[in-house]
Amino acid sequence: MRLTQQTNYAVRTLIYCAANPDSPSRVADVAASFEMSEAHLFKILKVLVSNNFVRTLRGRNGGIMLARPAERITVGEVVRAAEESFLLAECFDSGRRDCPLITSCGFNGLLHEALEAFMNVLDAHTIAELAEQRSEIRFLLKMDDVTAPGSSAAKTSSQVAAIQQ
Repeated sequence: MRLTQQTNYAVRTLIYCAANPDSPSRVADVAASFEMSEAHLFKILKVLVSNNFVRTLRGRNGGIMLARPAERITVGEVVRAAEESFLLAECFDSGRRDCPLITSCGFNGLLHEALEAFMNVLDAHTIAELAEQRSEIRFLLKMDDVTAPGSSAAKTSSQVAAIQQ
């Protein structure tokens, strides 16, 4: 199974926020840390906000923060919210019945079992676990080199507020 880039960035964004629990993370800083566009991050944030993983804060020192403790956000929850489809094969799609073996093939059942096992593993782990090496994460993402207020990165708080609507 291959997860989408959106899911990958959603998990990374939550790890970033978990490594910075005491203050809002600026969208520009998060996007720069993962070398993605702010526009792409805003798309991901819509999913994260609507599923109560992150909350947005308005104002000059606004940004994003975890909406609940990282210990209460499972990786499985995030993957389910961010992924658009879990069709591992064409026969997973209930609308497609073009395979002559659909009623007697064990492959479909095997794939369902594998997907369930995969999700069970993800459900057993939290964002807090992924962010346990907080000081290393902060160093690698250059989180302590924050952008100064008034810079172009700080101007994105109005864009963050737009996500709430």
